[in-house]
Amino acid sequence: MRFRKEFGERSSPSRPLGRNKPRRAHGTRMGMFSTVAQEESSSISNNMRWSYLRRMQSGSFITCKAPFGYRLADNILIPDEREAPVVRRIFAGYLSGKSMEEIADRLTKEGVPHNGGETKWHHTGIRYILANEKYIGDSLLQKSFTTDTLPFQKVRNTGQKDRYYVTGSHEPIISRAEFEQAKALMILRQRQCPGRGERKQYNLSLKVYCGKCGASFRRRNTNGIVYWVCRTHDRGKALCEIRQIPEEAIYQAFTRLYNRLKQNSRYILTPVLDQLLTLQSISTISNAKVGELNREIAELTKQNLILNRLRSKGYMDSAIFMQKTNEVNQRIGLLRTQRRRLLEKDEDDKMIADCRLLIGIIDKGTPYLAGFDEVLFHSTVDKIIVTERDRLKFRMIGGFEFTERLPKEVFGR
Repeated sequence: MRFRKEFGERSSPSRPLGRNKPRRAHGTRMGMFSTVAQEESSSISNNMRWSYLRRMQSGSFITCKAPFGYRLADNILIPDEREAPVVRRIFAGYLSGKSMEEIADRLTKEGVPHNGGETKWHHTGIRYILANEKYIGDSLLQKSFTTDTLPFQKVRNTGQKDRYYVTGSHEPIISRAEFEQAKALMILRQRQCPGRGERKQYNLSLKVYCGKCGASFRRRNTNGIVYWVCRTHDRGKALCEIRQIPEEAIYQAFTRLYNRLKQNSRYILTPVLDQLLTLQSISTISNAKVGELNREIAELTKQNLILNRLRSKGYMDSAIFMQKTNEVNQRIGLLRTQRRRLLEKDEDDKMIADCRLLIGIIDKGTPYLAGFDEVLFHSTVDKIIVTERDRLKFRMIGGFEFTERLPKEVFGR
């Protein structure tokens, strides 16, 4: 009687004791079935995760659901003839100066459908499209993952698991240059409209550095004229010889550099790209080694799943399970470190991608730049180094450097 009360059953002295036995057996069977069902669910989920992981590592898995602008056909993303023009329109509108809210409001007023017929657009949806690498034909895989144990939950991947970036996985809708310019413009607008408590950022904030002492430049407004001055020089003129430079002079120097690259891209940038492609074709050993490491990591990950399955079914002792799992995880950690070092040493792919991007931005840019363009500047320039009193070294994306000399009248002599 006490046993039944602890489980919330009502005592009844008139009820024959023998009638409780079938109910207890029924509960035991139900518990057993529940355990079996749970194990089966975990097994199926683990098998699916393993299948997805292998396909991600091989680059054959792209997505389970097509984003707006695409449709899935035989597991391949194909631009949708009705939605793709809307994606192009969103990028064009944003690059022309429209805000995300303005674009969303216009699409809503026109009744443009999305998400299965929904016609109400929000700025968050516009932001998602502008930041989604799918529209340039690439795929970042495992942005989120499902937890290993019940209850299964979908979690955003912030570094807990490997992510895989596949370049050229499907047909793009917009150009890589447009995508990078939109990204640069988003960063620019975030700096100009910072959140509460944040310091306002300007176009040249954290961009200009002194080539003599290494200090960054700070903004100063003197008699209505904006200057950028070396922080060391600002503390004492004897500490650093690099004097302050008018902001407008830096803007004009970038404008001259852009126009020079625009007119001479095939003589300046294209030969560099050709040399990088030649070097890439010669050195393929590290790429083969990375592929070999990826395959070994995948095999060890499979072993971990098998160990988990054996442990969950009671076929393996806890102590042995922990020992084997630790050995496998240590090996995976070592292989990942080797892979990271190889990828850090082999910069050819990144330099080629950056060179192509720079050429693409320059080629698609305005034929002649009459004044400073914020989007072009942030899309192409990583850093400006003041090497001499009258010389600015522009370090572009990909590490390419070009020097512009400031005219004498900038310093009033």
